[in-house]
Amino acid sequence: MAEVLGYKTLQIVPTGGNTEEERAREQWNDGNNVLALRPGVVVGYDRNDDTNAALKAAGIEILAMPDAEPGRGRGGGHCMSWPTIRDAL
Repeated sequence: MAEVLGYKTLQIVPTGGNTEEERAREQWNDGNNVLALRPGVVVGYDRNDDTNAALKAAGIEILAMPDAEPGRGRGGGHCMSWPTIRDAL
């Protein structure tokens, strides 16, 4: 993937938690379903403490949204978004 994107390497930040149960919970709660707004800035759920901490430790800014309504549709910021026109980087 890095080669296709033209990067030397890619950093993988796994869904958070120290135990299999914690990782499974945050995966089920869309911990890894974030919407990238720009390099290093994502929107994610505030309920995923472990994943958000891992992303922050990797230097990624998390704009945490409350989880009440979007989660009812079993989707996260990325799944419930659509393409927008952005300025070139």
